[in-house]
Amino acid sequence: MTNRKKQKGSDTAVQGTNDSSVVSKASAAAQGYFHDCFLQHFVCKVARRAPLINRGYYVRWRAVEHCLRTFLQITQHCAKRQILSLGAGFDSLYFRLRADAALNRAIVFEVDFPDVTRRKAALIRSNVSLSGMLDSQHVLPPTGPVYVSSSQYVLLGVDVRHDSNVEEALGIAGLDTTAPTLILSEVVLTYMKTQRSDDIISWAARFLPQSLFVMYEQIHPQDPFGHIMQEHFLKLNSALHGLRQYPDTDAQRQRFLDKGWEKCVCLDMNEFFLRLIPDDERHRVERLEPFDEYEEWHQKCSHYFILTASRGSLAAQSLLVHPAVPLQNPPQNPAGLIVKMEPVCVEALGMASTLLDGGHILLTGGSCRTGRGAPSRVLLKGLEGWRSVHVQPSVSFSVRLYHTLTSIPGGMAVIYGGRSSPLTPIGGLLKVTLHLEGSPGPEEVVELHEEQMMCTGAHPPLRWRHSATLVSRQGKDFLFVFGGKNESEAVLGDGYFLDLDQQHWTEVAVEGAAPEARHSHSACSYQGGLVLFGGHGRRGEPLGDIVVMKPNERGFCWERIDVQLPPCPRYSHGAHVIGDHLIVVGGVWLHSAGVPGVAVINLSTRCSVEFSLVTTSVPWPLMLHSFCSELMVQKLILIGGGGNCFSFGTHFNPQLVTVDLGPALKGTELTLRSSSLTEQFASI
Repeated sequence: MTNRKKQKGSDTAVQGTNDSSVVSKASAAAQGYFHDCFLQHFVCKVARRAPLINRGYYVRWRAVEHCLRTFLQITQHCAKRQILSLGAGFDSLYFRLRADAALNRAIVFEVDFPDVTRRKAALIRSNVSLSGMLDSQHVLPPTGPVYVSSSQYVLLGVDVRHDSNVEEALGIAGLDTTAPTLILSEVVLTYMKTQRSDDIISWAARFLPQSLFVMYEQIHPQDPFGHIMQEHFLKLNSALHGLRQYPDTDAQRQRFLDKGWEKCVCLDMNEFFLRLIPDDERHRVERLEPFDEYEEWHQKCSHYFILTASRGSLAAQSLLVHPAVPLQNPPQNPAGLIVKMEPVCVEALGMASTLLDGGHILLTGGSCRTGRGAPSRVLLKGLEGWRSVHVQPSVSFSVRLYHTLTSIPGGMAVIYGGRSSPLTPIGGLLKVTLHLEGSPGPEEVVELHEEQMMCTGAHPPLRWRHSATLVSRQGKDFLFVFGGKNESEAVLGDGYFLDLDQQHWTEVAVEGAAPEARHSHSACSYQGGLVLFGGHGRRGEPLGDIVVMKPNERGFCWERIDVQLPPCPRYSHGAHVIGDHLIVVGGVWLHSAGVPGVAVINLSTRCSVEFSLVTTSVPWPLMLHSFCSELMVQKLILIGGGGNCFSFGTHFNPQLVTVDLGPALKGTELTLRSSSLTEQFASI
């Protein structure tokens, strides 16, 4: 295939991203995320997208709208102002602003491929609602660069990559290079070769000396989500360029400063959503649809940014500001722990696991690649390594996600909570027993016996993404359920004790300040009580606090533990206790640069150390959320996990992996001893 044919195929694929994008924008508008009654005229039929995609297009729309409205406000007294949209596609920008009477002394210029522009002009010409909004209307025959021309709207068919052609067409269309101009580029330059997009940024700075540049694009190509994002666009024949050279917000900011712009602010979308959108607006959006894809939402937002650059008389103006309270930076990872792949296939999300007597790992629930419930199974460790054996339940299991599976005395386990959909929580408790005789072969089926627990007392409200932990006091065992969420509450902060002997929900006195409400946290049995870490908090941000619940004469008592070098906040992680060490693995944090690895927290000395995970031997992106983890001696067993990666497809970790904690525990002790010696010498 010649280079020209390859380029044509790539151009066609890039133009296809417009069609997909406008359908997603129309879906978000139809569900009430923002108001835009014009998008529906640019799609054949409004199709409803998943809530995750609706949220993603909402935050994109909100960021661009924020910059547009700010520009119009700060230039409201100018005799003339302009908006130049590069790669505009089927955006309804002009019609939306015109309907809001926001274009006083302003004109919108849109530029895109001639084929895209031709189609858009035809849609405008054939639609009374759209064509009626063009005063002194001129929809021209497609012989030159100007396809639509009116007093406040000009549509140009020019390849954006050819800046000299764009400059000539804008001159014909009447653009004033001396007037304050907002240049808008939404996921456009990334589809070009890096040198070409750099040239356009430099050209814009020279051509429009009184201007503001707004860009929305992708970043962070190297983490697991970034790999999946890139693979998606490669499959569409629309590769993302420039990510290697400009991989993060700092690099993008410096890029514009080096290309002639005088001031630049660049924020990822987590910073924008959590810091620059008012609380009441965030809460409105969060209530629009049932939602339970927090991990994928935060990862998507960490991989997109909004940037504003300015020069000339507008250099002193800011369309974006850095948040007064920035997101916390994650601690640095001093060393890495090697991840080893095991030849055992377990593909599922939202499972629960527990370690039973004999070193067997029981897995229940979850969703598999087909979207149906994953089969229950047990992982067995033999001389030749791990193997997975399907378990035959005595009753039929429905789809159950984000539940808990807790080992209790007697070689049994308790399944509690979970959901089948974000509107359908699952109630009741099941006591399960695994019947395993001998050593089953690869095709042999092991029986799982379930018994419905008929519990008395005041039952907790239904929930999922909670914790259920075995605690004991004065020789009596309890199952302590804390936190989570349900279809009506975004986070829960209540705790309930189940007397396992009496199968009775009972009140037990708990003193001290209770932890704040959360879900997707961890809680591990510790010294008769438990240690709770992290989770997704009420403000929509990961938590990093450590709280211990200790037994006392009257019941239990909450105690907060503050550690040196606080661990990276996270949720949807795994956690285990070895002696006085809390081991935390995986999870989701807001910064791509801080993808959580393993944190080793000494609960006695109150120090912690972070370790990254070395995944070079794993040939697929290892996404450690919605996964299961178990601890055997000093080795972590990581099972399943992954997620629905925005509109890029669902990713499953296909095989079991292990992490040897020996170096981490040894390194932690050395670090703690070194810290102690330093303090001793300092006091001499």
